[in-house]
Amino acid sequence: MVKTPIKPLDLFNIDSMLSAEEIAIRDTVRKYVEKRIKPEVADWYESGELPVAELAKELGELGVLGMHLDGWGCAGTSAVSYGLACTELEAGDSGLRSLVSVQGSLAMKAIHAFGSTEQKDQWLPGMAAGDIIGCFGLTEADFGSNPSGMRTNAKRDGGDWILNGSKMWITNGSVAKVAVVWARTDDGVRGFVVPTDTPGFSANLIHKKLSLRASVTSELVFDNLRLPASAVLPEVSSLRGPLTCLNEARFGILFGALGAARDCLESAITYGLERDQFDKPIAGFQLTQKKYADMTLELGKGMLLAIHVGRLKDQGLATSEQVSLGKLNNAREALAIARDCRSILGANGITLEYPVMRHLCNLESVFTYEGTNEMHTLVVGEALTGLGAFR
Repeated sequence: MVKTPIKPLDLFNIDSMLSAEEIAIRDTVRKYVEKRIKPEVADWYESGELPVAELAKELGELGVLGMHLDGWGCAGTSAVSYGLACTELEAGDSGLRSLVSVQGSLAMKAIHAFGSTEQKDQWLPGMAAGDIIGCFGLTEADFGSNPSGMRTNAKRDGGDWILNGSKMWITNGSVAKVAVVWARTDDGVRGFVVPTDTPGFSANLIHKKLSLRASVTSELVFDNLRLPASAVLPEVSSLRGPLTCLNEARFGILFGALGAARDCLESAITYGLERDQFDKPIAGFQLTQKKYADMTLELGKGMLLAIHVGRLKDQGLATSEQVSLGKLNNAREALAIARDCRSILGANGITLEYPVMRHLCNLESVFTYEGTNEMHTLVVGEALTGLGAFR
């Protein structure tokens, strides 16, 4: 007797842990991704392009841009709701979730948490609506894991600031209307809200990527860029500013990576049920079922961890170390799931006819951005021993 298959996460009865509002938000984003993103994303990935402006408007109407922030057109949802939205967005593509993460958890979060009332009024409503695209300039070509070494600097000139330097691997950089840029000053690390039409600002699109191809990635260059005093984020003057924003983005990733993994696993199960070898579906062989079972365990454990960290965050109890723990585990296990799913699909697994290789390539980036696997390992190690091992 053949039983009716169930979805992997149904084994964990995840819905029983969620509120009606959280389920409604998740399902709304899932429906959008299924209808709008999945039919086109393989072509975007192959061409190395993404219609960012068009999608940003749609995502603004969907209500996911800065959805976890309060006021200025933001929905003020729970952290868990935001995480579930990230899961569904990344089930479409990591590039799509990156667009939303950079907009909401980095650029908007920086202005929301550290900006003046005037800066919030000027930028946040348009960013929440998707009319204004933002980017976040912290990483430099020579300083990724060690942002304290940044060379980008800003110096006072009368009542103005002069910004010089460059930033690398900046999502949305070439299409952004505003950039939040972090620079070294005599007063510490300061954030600047930079309209991208300011003279001295340029953004160079990065080509020939083999990962996150359905995403705009750029180098930002600042050449004697003059800014008024009102461009400075007034509420922070240290690395606490950008690191606070990065922690928000990492939280989205610990949910989001599982969306890519889930899409891979569901695709591999469907494929295994349809693909016959030796006169039976390959899903009926013991070795294939072991892979399915092992991957489902890791996917479910990752989701339980994500929801737990989300509940802690909603209570104001989540620490940065706990977010690192979630990002470390879930990015690592998502990548492992994608690799095993690729093996089940065989030669078909390397084509864009199926989503698995696209997710696998994307997850190679997710594994290292917003803190590499090694950095999060050392964060957890320091929490356990009290000894920092970064140097």
